[in-house]
Amino acid sequence: MRNAEHLQSLKSELLDIHMSLEMIEHEQRKKNAATRYLRARRGIELHREFKRLERDIVDYDDWQ
Repeated sequence: MRNAEHLQSLKSELLDIHMSLEMIEHEQRKKNAATRYLRARRGIELHREFKRLERDIVDYDDWQ
């Protein structure tokens, strides 16, 4: 009986460790996805900003 209890305790502990590792991996994937999203968003913003600056420069040259 004692061995069965010990075995059950070990199984529970291993399951807890496994679940903790899964949760850590999930959080890391979530952070990586957020970082990629923010980089992509900033890239789009920079692209639009450069296009707007190019148009402003052309407009300024045409104005003078």
